[in-house]
Amino acid sequence: MFGFWKTWKALEARGIMGINRRNADYVLKYNKRSLYPIVDDKIITKERAIAAGIHVPELYGVISTEKEIDKLDDIIGGRTDFVIKPAQGAGGDGIIVIADRFEGRYRTVSGKIISHEEIEHHVSSILTGLYSLGGHRDRALIEYRVTPDQIFKSISYEGVPDIRIIVLMGYPVMAMLRLPTRQSGGKANLHQGAIGVGVDLATGLTLRGTWLNNIITKHPDTTNAVDGVQLPYWDGFMKLAAGCYELCGLGYIGVDMVLDQEKGPLILELNARPGLNIQIANDCGLTLRTHAVEARLEELKERGVIETAEERVAFAQELFGHIPPVEG
Repeated sequence: MFGFWKTWKALEARGIMGINRRNADYVLKYNKRSLYPIVDDKIITKERAIAAGIHVPELYGVISTEKEIDKLDDIIGGRTDFVIKPAQGAGGDGIIVIADRFEGRYRTVSGKIISHEEIEHHVSSILTGLYSLGGHRDRALIEYRVTPDQIFKSISYEGVPDIRIIVLMGYPVMAMLRLPTRQSGGKANLHQGAIGVGVDLATGLTLRGTWLNNIITKHPDTTNAVDGVQLPYWDGFMKLAAGCYELCGLGYIGVDMVLDQEKGPLILELNARPGLNIQIANDCGLTLRTHAVEARLEELKERGVIETAEERVAFAQELFGHIPPVEG
């Protein structure tokens, strides 16, 4: 029992945020329930982003009812690659990534060959709510397949790496690069075996990684170092993430972005309950940083000042960036 309290006090001193604190002090405090559909439904998120001039993967079409499954042929058209996903899915479940066509069938990114009928059946499963939050009826969206930038080729396995930035009231507080592995089936989902790599907010340089809750410095499949990689367009990613506060109105969010080979930075989705593993990847607690932002907000409130997205990014980079590299 004493060991537990000793561990808890040590984590508390380092500012490590637990689920209870995240939910009570941030999710419930800063995220209005009425605004959740904006982030929980990927179609609504995409529509809001497009209206705000923010780049997202192109939406080819939406299927809302069983009858509309007949439209699938027209939506796909002559495209050889595309993605089908549930609008209200979570954790990467229910997503099919088609990389090519083969003899009248489709080849997934993992090499599996599936028929058009199998795709229709999968869309039908999405509509029933098999993959949705709470099991409610859902919609299926068909969209552009992201081609990852070449910078990730040596530190990723199949799939698409993504960047998660946690944002509090428009201020980026912590960032992580998520890298697919063989174990994760090419998905950038930590719970399925992807790697989380901390990122310096000021420079965009990767720090060390966490894989299955262990600290690592090399990708298990490529054996290349995951630390010390310079992420391109970093300031652009930071400004995109900061601007998502105005986009959705939620005060505490995770912003998931990708770097496409041709289209550059794109927003994939927003999350109103971002996970806490990002702290392991950064070897740093969220609480100390969120408290600093809250103190900043109080100070600005007294002065009657509201900072722009650029000013919020500059503040975060100055206060939380320039992390010295880990020795050894």
